[in-house]
Amino acid sequence: MNAFINLFQTLDETTKTTVKVKALIEFFETASDPDKVWAVALLSGKRPKRLVKSKDLRAWCAERSGLPLWLMEESYHIVGDLAETLARLHPPQTHQSDKTLADWMHDITNLSDADIEARKAFVCRAWDGLDEFGRFVFNKVLMGGFRIGVSQRLMTKALAEYADVDASLMALRLMGAWKPTDTNWKSLIAPDDDRADRSRPYPFCLAYALETSPKELGNISDYRIEWKWDGIRAQLIKREGAVYIWSRGEELSTHRFPEIAEAAEGLSIDGVWDGEILVMRDNDIQSFGELQARLGRKTVSKRLRESHPVVFRVYDMLECEGKDMRSAPLHHRISVMEKHIDIRGTIHQEAAAEPESWEDAAALREQSREYKAEGFMIKPLESPYESGRKRGIWWKWKVDPLTVDAVMLYAMRGHGRRANLYTDYTFAVRDGDNLVPVCKAYSGLTDEEIRNVDRFVKSNTIERFGPVRRVVPELVFEIAFEGIRSSTRHKSGLAMRFPRIARWRKEKSVNDINTLDDLHGIIAMLEH
Repeated sequence: MNAFINLFQTLDETTKTTVKVKALIEFFETASDPDKVWAVALLSGKRPKRLVKSKDLRAWCAERSGLPLWLMEESYHIVGDLAETLARLHPPQTHQSDKTLADWMHDITNLSDADIEARKAFVCRAWDGLDEFGRFVFNKVLMGGFRIGVSQRLMTKALAEYADVDASLMALRLMGAWKPTDTNWKSLIAPDDDRADRSRPYPFCLAYALETSPKELGNISDYRIEWKWDGIRAQLIKREGAVYIWSRGEELSTHRFPEIAEAAEGLSIDGVWDGEILVMRDNDIQSFGELQARLGRKTVSKRLRESHPVVFRVYDMLECEGKDMRSAPLHHRISVMEKHIDIRGTIHQEAAAEPESWEDAAALREQSREYKAEGFMIKPLESPYESGRKRGIWWKWKVDPLTVDAVMLYAMRGHGRRANLYTDYTFAVRDGDNLVPVCKAYSGLTDEEIRNVDRFVKSNTIERFGPVRRVVPELVFEIAFEGIRSSTRHKSGLAMRFPRIARWRKEKSVNDINTLDDLHGIIAMLEH
């Protein structure tokens, strides 16, 4: 465990990729094989189910430290990280634990069968055997809250360099449903190709936002222009007669979309296709909010399938009859795809837009919301299908976001280095004489603006609710968002998609903000 704690500390204290890769390689060279497998899993997102509740950890630490719970909570809101708060407030260690990372993970995964008292005894013994930083790392492992700048791509780079294995093959191995409890280290880094796992997807190719005029890209005839849909990015896999659907978040989602799986069984060939899952009624694409009704379900009823029918809109083919086609140019992959995918049906081909110039493309892009799209994807016809996000491969050219003016109603302290500042805000619009909260946002302001808002919050608090303060409704902000829909789960009756602060409207007062009717008008516009 000490080696993993030291690795964690090194990764946490640097932002340099080279330093992180070096630290990971040094860990791989010295740690035991089981510890290495678990380190790869934990740092690349494959963490066990959380088996201990935060409220229990707070209560146990308060009991052992002799602190009242209210002081524990206040300390947490100042520190900004629960794992660090518990580590700092717990009494000093009483002995030195000699357990390995694999030992700890074995014990943690076995907590699923333990009652609350057994879980408490285990956690307290662990805290007693570790110093402050060791407790901090243990708490992170226990709660699964790693935020130390180690992406799966960085882990892929380190493993590939250590094992002298092609990075694309290593990325492929880290995708999918492998488990640290039944994965052998030597097989993980073996030089031979292990793609025999027929369910395994490829790493997704991602796009950068277009930040310049598209004219700077050159001749439009060298690019494929596609609509950018607001659905779920997924890979559809058919190998040896078996069908799998993987979301971009590496979640196996076949059971959520049985009609797509059934349609894939009828495809004439085996292959892997990249595309978007969308709700479609009467050939009309529906909003992402409609798609959310299909998510989080263990089973999909016939009624739900009928009320929220989904399609898989294909725009790339990555594998054909067992042959990896990712290195082939896009135009070749598309031509192969066109031979096997119809333009209609549950699984159908993405139709490219065909503007004759960048000016035509810009005009067509302004109509995106009429097509229920977010803008365009711009893909060079000669581009390969890369792993992850690489500049110059694909571009996303989105329409400007929707915006409204709203007033700040509540503020909450931030986390980490902003734990002493109020950085998380709730915004409201008018409904007659009332102010109705419509969204929360915490990004979009400069550090100086955050400090100014923080001073306002501390000087204009009306009520306090733990870490949250209700403030005088005076500061007006322009809120940008990607979409909006009706929602019975929210007091306002609506839900925004990806709200963030566009700018501080210092020239406006609370009398100038938008109304709830304005937002319902936007919903009506988007639906028609």
